[in-house]
Amino acid sequence: MKKSKVTKKVKRRLFFQVMVLSILIFALVFSVFNDWTKIVQNKRKISELNESYTTLLEKEESLNSEVNKLQDPDYVARYAREKYMYSLPDEVIIRIPE
Repeated sequence: MKKSKVTKKVKRRLFFQVMVLSILIFALVFSVFNDWTKIVQNKRKISELNESYTTLLEKEESLNSEVNKLQDPDYVARYAREKYMYSLPDEVIIRIPE
């Protein structure tokens, strides 16, 4: 059997190749981790925005209902009497503390 001699030059070349490869692997892992954290943050933000969107849709539905009710003159008169304590000529307003 022959013994192969590994020279300093070959060792140095092998060392630099390993260093370059390890730096590339580190950069790749760092990039993937950074992108993964951004994806997780975006998913979290999407769920928050969806919740906000459903809340706003419910509020819009409520406001549209209120607008439709305010089109009715009887509702407006009753609302004004309850909210602002307006009364008809024959009515007496009695306030009950809560």
